Amino acid sequence: MVDGYLGVDIGSVSTNLVLIDNGCHLIEKIYLRTQGNPIKAVIEGFAALVETGSKEGVTIKGVGTTGSGRYLSAVLLGADVIKNEITAHAVAAAHLYPDVKTIIEIGGQDSKIIILKNGIVNDFAMNTVCAAGTGSFLDQQASRLNIDIKDFGRRAALSQQAVRIAGRCGVFAESDMIHKQQMGYPMEDIIMGLCESLVRNYLNNVGKGKKIEGPVVFQGGVAANAGLRRAFEKILGMSVKVPQHYDVMGAIGVAMLAMEKMQWSRAITQFRGDAFILKGSFKTSSHECQGCPNICEVVCIKRDREVLAYWGDRCKKWENSLSEKTHAV
Repeated sequence: MVDGYLGVDIGSVSTNLVLIDNGCHLIEKIYLRTQGNPIKAVIEGFAALVETGSKEGVTIKGVGTTGSGRYLSAVLLGADVIKNEITAHAVAAAHLYPDVKTIIEIGGQDSKIIILKNGIVNDFAMNTVCAAGTGSFLDQQASRLNIDIKDFGRRAALSQQAVRIAGRCGVFAESDMIHKQQMGYPMEDIIMGLCESLVRNYLNNVGKGKKIEGPVVFQGGVAANAGLRRAFEKILGMSVKVPQHYDVMGAIGVAMLAMEKMQWSRAITQFRGDAFILKGSFKTSSHECQGCPNICEVVCIKRDREVLAYWGDRCKKWENSLSEKTHAV
C-alpha cells in the first residue's frame, strides 16, 4: 500500500484534484470544469481519483483544500488543511524551483503575482474586476476569431511580428483586434498581439509596483499557451519557466501542506472516506440571518438531511449551534 495525500483546488472555472505520495511525486491528477456546480465537480473528480487510487493501492492519509471553494470542498471531503491560493501556489513552485523569486499565475477568471524572498512569500497581488488579464479574455477572442483555444498558442508562436493591440481594457482590445483584421494583418500576428496585450495588462495592473526578478515561474491553466509564455519572455526580457503540471500547481501545493502537517503531527486524517463522498446527496442553500444588524448571508451544506456545516455568519451563531449539537450527541 502507498500513502497518498489529496489536494483539491476549486475555482470558478476549473476544479483540480491531485494525489501525491510521500516523496511529493504525482500519482494522478484530474483537471475539469467547475461549470457552476462545485459540488458535482468535486465528487466527479474524486470518483475518477478513487478509480486510479484503488489500482495503485493508495490509502489517503491527508487532505488539503485551496481555491475560492476551499471551505466547501473541505466540508465535502473532510480536510486536514485549508489554505489560500497564494500559499498553495508558492509552496508547489518553491518545491520545484527552490530559487524562484516571481510566480505568475493566470487562470480562467483571475490572475496573481507572488513575490518570494528566500522561499517565503514576501508580497503578492491579485486582479480586481477586469478580465483582460485572464484566460477568459483569450477564450472570448479565440471564439471571436473562430479559432480553437487549444490551437491559440501554436498559432501565436508562428508570428513574425506581433500587431500592437490596446490592452488596458478587454472591450477596447476586442475593438482594436477587429480593426486590425479589417486592415488585413496576418492572423498569427493578430493572435500574438493579443498575447502581448494580455501580458501588458497583467503587468500594468496585477504586477504594478512589483519588482519582478528571475527566476520567473509561470503557472495556471493559461500557461499552456506557448504564445503567452513567449510574450512574457519578450516583454520581461528574461526566461520564464513553465512546470510540467502547470495546471494543477495549487492542488499540488496544498497536498504537500497536508502531507507535511500529517507527518509532523502524526494525527489521524479527517478524510471522510469514499462511501461518504460518493454515496450521499449534497446540497447547499443560503438565508439571511435577521439576528442582528449585520444581516449575514449564512450558507448551509447538507448531506441528505444532515447539516454538515454553516459559514458566513460573523458572530458564529449558526456555526456554533452545529458544534453544540455535535457535542450534545
